[in-house]
Amino acid sequence: MTNGTPSMESTAQTHTWRFFRAGGFDQVRLDSGPDLLNLDRLDQKLWLALSCPSRGLEFDPRTLELIDTDHDGHVRAPELIGAIKWAGALLRDPELLARGAPELELSMIRDDTDDGRRLLASARQILANLGRGGADRITVADTESSEKIFAETPFNGDGVITARSTGDEALKKLIGEIIDCLGSAPDRCGDPGLDEERVNAFFEQAEKYAGWATRPDAEAALLPLGAASADAAAALEAVRAKVDDYFTRCQLVAYDAHAAKALNGSEEDFAALAKRDLSVPAAEIGALPIAVAAPGRAMPLAEGINPAWSEAVAAFRDRLVTPLLGARQELSAQDWAGIKERFAAHRAWAAERVDTPVAKLELPRLREMLASGAKASLAELIARDKALEAESNAITEVERLARYLRDLGVLANNYVAFRDFYTGRAKAVFQAGTLYLDGRSFELCVRVEDPGKHGVLASLSRLYLAYCECVRGAEKMTIAAAITAGDSDQLMVGRNGVFYDRQGRDWDATIVRIVEHPISIRQAFWGPYKRIIKMVGEQIQKFAASRAKAAEDKAAAGLIKTGTTAAEAKPAAPAPFDVAKYAGIFAAIGLALGAIGTALAAVVTGLLQLAWWQWPLAIAGVALLISGPSMLIAWFKLRQRNLGPLLDANGWAVNARALINIPFGTTLTQLARLPEGAERSLSDPYADKKRPWGLYLLVIVAIAALLAFLWVFMGRGI
Repeated sequence: MTNGTPSMESTAQTHTWRFFRAGGFDQVRLDSGPDLLNLDRLDQKLWLALSCPSRGLEFDPRTLELIDTDHDGHVRAPELIGAIKWAGALLRDPELLARGAPELELSMIRDDTDDGRRLLASARQILANLGRGGADRITVADTESSEKIFAETPFNGDGVITARSTGDEALKKLIGEIIDCLGSAPDRCGDPGLDEERVNAFFEQAEKYAGWATRPDAEAALLPLGAASADAAAALEAVRAKVDDYFTRCQLVAYDAHAAKALNGSEEDFAALAKRDLSVPAAEIGALPIAVAAPGRAMPLAEGINPAWSEAVAAFRDRLVTPLLGARQELSAQDWAGIKERFAAHRAWAAERVDTPVAKLELPRLREMLASGAKASLAELIARDKALEAESNAITEVERLARYLRDLGVLANNYVAFRDFYTGRAKAVFQAGTLYLDGRSFELCVRVEDPGKHGVLASLSRLYLAYCECVRGAEKMTIAAAITAGDSDQLMVGRNGVFYDRQGRDWDATIVRIVEHPISIRQAFWGPYKRIIKMVGEQIQKFAASRAKAAEDKAAAGLIKTGTTAAEAKPAAPAPFDVAKYAGIFAAIGLALGAIGTALAAVVTGLLQLAWWQWPLAIAGVALLISGPSMLIAWFKLRQRNLGPLLDANGWAVNARALINIPFGTTLTQLARLPEGAERSLSDPYADKKRPWGLYLLVIVAIAALLAFLWVFMGRGI
């Protein structure tokens, strides 16, 4: 087998397959363990599906995730075959796969292979960790929570160590400090921990930072003022640019005295400031020179300083000038250059500072960590944890086997064949629940992400689809419900119903989109008559509306006309009787009545010429003439209803024409029926009053007979 495709040699190997007929095609029966284990020998052209999505199904998503080995969001045939082969090789009796079981008995795991023995040991370890060391079976729930399984184990094979991984208090403290600096890696037990990457990163950064921080021990020039050097350097950097600017201005004024006014602030600058509230120094003040520039003038350190810079200059004077040069009231250009020279090495060293979260630790503590050999101790703990990786990974394999035992048989019978869907034993994995709406329940409902996109392909299924938005509290989802029986007279966008999901939860459902196709032959039969009645009703409503509007307009015109004074009002002369006009009207009415009478007479004459037993045949023929084309079109379309496009629009790869014929379709939509044995009273106090329809019919028949009689005998000249 290559890429999951059976070779000719493999298909030639003997296995007796059994098939059942449903949906218009043969589907394989997967009733036994050998049926499942030989799936790789079954021609994939006989598979009903070759791919299904791993999300949006009524199936355990974790099981689908484990089967989907390439994690592309789809379970394909080779992945399903691989899962069955893997599980079958670990079980003593592969028949369990076909039957399924909610619990994995330890005695059913093979112990004559290395994989089986390792998995069996892991299963026992899980039960021991859960406090059930003597149990003889394990469930999916037992394997789901790694936090519970590894709650009491210091080493679990994930390469992550926690404070519980050691009894050494110093190492416990170190682990906590590293986590505080660099964050944690989640351990299988749920506690924060450290992996090899974080440990190596911490000590690498600690060495770099400690190396930088200890340079002043060997280079005294890096700290001109000892421990106070950092604060002094900060005060220097705060005024460096402004003091450099001051001495440059002094040089320019010495170069040309005419530049003094421009370099020390113009009158316009001060005039603009004078109009402002200067209780708080404005940014414009800070932009002015730090002091008034003059040729060869030293910079004042107390009096004559720009108010916006007075605090920064005071800090510079107290933290740096006074310790280096003694108490001063001003600073010469030469002294300024000397101060910068004294702090040049410190400035360069500070620029090389290593930015790392490790710096939050005190330098003596870092030196202690680096000198203690703690890195090697942590590496040893991580190595001990990793040594159990194979055993711990086998715990995941226990979960895989427990899930496969429970779910693989069900999945295969909803993938290779649609047994549950066509036999009605259970709902298929793609059936999301049941929609109740319009006095019916609809069983074929699938989840949909995008109704617009889904409907483009799903419309090819020839199914009448109602897309419903379902809401339950803050939760929302969209479904597509197939309407396969009844009619569509009361189905419209905005109609509300209730949707019950597979867990029995009820959702408010509202139709948001409809894809129309024929629903039933009965609907197609009555369709033409309903359309005629609807058209006639609309025309009558339009006629009545137009006459009502005309009457209202006439009444309004009469009210306006009555507003004239009695003196101005003159009685209008009656219009002369127009004989020609009314003669034309009467002639038209006569022609219409004549045409109707002729048609009725022809019908009645034709019926009178038939024998009594031919009357039903004639009436049936007329009905067939009217409804026949609609019924024929519906019959062809109903025979083409196909489940494939509906599922393909959700990401399936359906491999056959999964038809939904008329008898099967009626089982997917249940109409409202009274319970068997229910008592029913036909007395309705609000029923419409009965009309003498028999009398009306008798009068119509008598008139028609009379017209026919007159027509026949007048035609003979009597």
